[in-house]
Amino acid sequence: MEVIVAKTAGFCFGVKRAVEKVYEEAAGSDGPIYTYGPIIHNEEVVRDLEEKGVRVIDGPDELEKIKEGTVIIRSHGVGKEIYRKIEERGLKLVDATCPFVLKIHRIAERESKAGKHIIIIGNESHPEVEGIKGWCESRVTVIETEEEANKLVINFGEKICVVSQTTFNNNKFKNLVEIISKKGYDSNVINTICSATDERQKEAAQIAAIAGAMIVIGGRHSSNTQKLFELCNKECENTYYIQTLRDLEQTIIPPVDCVGITAGASTPNQIIKEVQKYVRDEF
Repeated sequence: MEVIVAKTAGFCFGVKRAVEKVYEEAAGSDGPIYTYGPIIHNEEVVRDLEEKGVRVIDGPDELEKIKEGTVIIRSHGVGKEIYRKIEERGLKLVDATCPFVLKIHRIAERESKAGKHIIIIGNESHPEVEGIKGWCESRVTVIETEEEANKLVINFGEKICVVSQTTFNNNKFKNLVEIISKKGYDSNVINTICSATDERQKEAAQIAAIAGAMIVIGGRHSSNTQKLFELCNKECENTYYIQTLRDLEQTIIPPVDCVGITAGASTPNQIIKEVQKYVRDEF
C-alpha cells in the first residue's frame, strides 16, 4: 500500500515561530507566563505547555486580573486595545503574532484611518478576524458566505478596502470578491491569504483526488484544518478528521491501495510521524 504524506503538512512558519517563543519563555523565565488565548488550536501542545507552567488568558476580563509576569500574543494576533491593556498593567509583552497577520493589521489601520469601510472576508468568530477588527478605526464588516456578500450594502460615496483572513480558502475568496466587485463600489481588494495556506490546500486536494482514503490531522477548533477536511472530503469519500493517533486507532478504514495524509498548521510534526508509522505498520 502506498502512503503519501503532504509536504506542506504541519506547522506553518507563523505557528512554529509562536510555539518556539512560548517554549523559550517557559524555559528561561522565573515569573508567571501567560498566552492570550491558546497559543495554537492544538490541545496536545496547549496541555504540554500547561505542564510547564504556561497559563491561558481567555479574554480581556482575565487579563485585568494579571498583576505580574509575561503575556505572549499568539500567532492569530489581537486588537490594539489588548496591547494597551498589557502595557498599562506593566506586564512583559512577547508578540508572537504571525508576520502575515501583522501585515493585515497595518493595512486595516491605514485604510480605516483614510476613512475606508473595511471588509474582512473570513469567520467573524475566529480570533484572527477579531484581532483584525481591533485595528479598524472606521466601519468594518465581516463576510464569509455568498449570501452575506450578496446582501452587502455600502453607503453612497463610501470607499471600501477588502482583506482576508490568512487561512481562508483562496477560491472562495475570489468568488466573494467577484460578487462584491459586481456591485460597482469604489474598492481596493488586497488578497491577504497566506501563500502557505493556499499551497497546503491545493496539495491536500491533489492527494485526496488520487487516494483511496485521506487522513486529515488537526485540532477540532482549527479553522485551517476544518477547511482542509472540507476540501479533501470533496475529492475523497473516505476522508477522516483526527486529532491524534488515538482517534485513528478507533477508526475503521476500508482496505485501499493508497492513503493520503495531511495536517493543519497547528499540528506538531511528531503526531504526523506517529500517524504515518501506524498507517504503514497496521494497514
